[in-house]
Amino acid sequence: MSEVVVEVEQGIATLTLNRADAGNALNFPTLCKLREVVREISCRRDIRVVVLTGAGEKFFCAGADLKERKTMSERQVREFLMTIRDTFTEISELPQPVIGVMNGYAFGGGLELALSCDMRIVESHVQLGLTETSLGIIPGAGGTQRLARLIGSSKAKELIFTARRLTSAEALDCGIANYVEQSQTGMEKALELASQMCVNAPLALAQAKFAIDRGLETDVRTGIWVEAKAYETLLPTEDRLEGLRAFAEKRKPNYQGK
Repeated sequence: MSEVVVEVEQGIATLTLNRADAGNALNFPTLCKLREVVREISCRRDIRVVVLTGAGEKFFCAGADLKERKTMSERQVREFLMTIRDTFTEISELPQPVIGVMNGYAFGGGLELALSCDMRIVESHVQLGLTETSLGIIPGAGGTQRLARLIGSSKAKELIFTARRLTSAEALDCGIANYVEQSQTGMEKALELASQMCVNAPLALAQAKFAIDRGLETDVRTGIWVEAKAYETLLPTEDRLEGLRAFAEKRKPNYQGK
């Protein structure tokens, strides 16, 4: 049984963490498999959008596998932390849009995994939070940085300092969730969004994502320069010309990612 199940259909890759009996917690083998899958997807032109979710209905991802953590030496913990940081960064840097479907609870590293996605759909019964300070540690897989960039530093500090568990409605209010859907319907919404993205030019999606993500790391003037450079990479592409032809001919474009 694979720790991460991959299904590809009509340009959409669905990745499912497959440890429902363990809350889809991330042990080292699961993390390594997830990283392997992400690296493969980054090179595939046939995949235009990625959807990430968890098996079962109770947990999206419970975070790091604390049962495994108890058996680790300090060196092994350091290796695990380096691997989880790198894996989540590689997810965030995928050229394709990534939609997280939070179909169950997501605490600690589980929420950090969701934060590495470009957007999040949270089902109504879900609770989530960065709860690490209640365990004597801090978020160690990008949570302090991604949450603060997403909802602002003051609110991120409040949630991390208190280790609060948010409801889906609270996650929507503070900007963690893009949508809240009824239980067992989050994937339906994700596939709807993914299908809308898939009809657009994949190279344009990749450059738009690059411009937004990199631009946010700089001042506005530099960000506009990043946007201009991203735009320039699309000028010689076949997809740009196809878009113009389709507009002139009043038909839907057929983008090939070239």
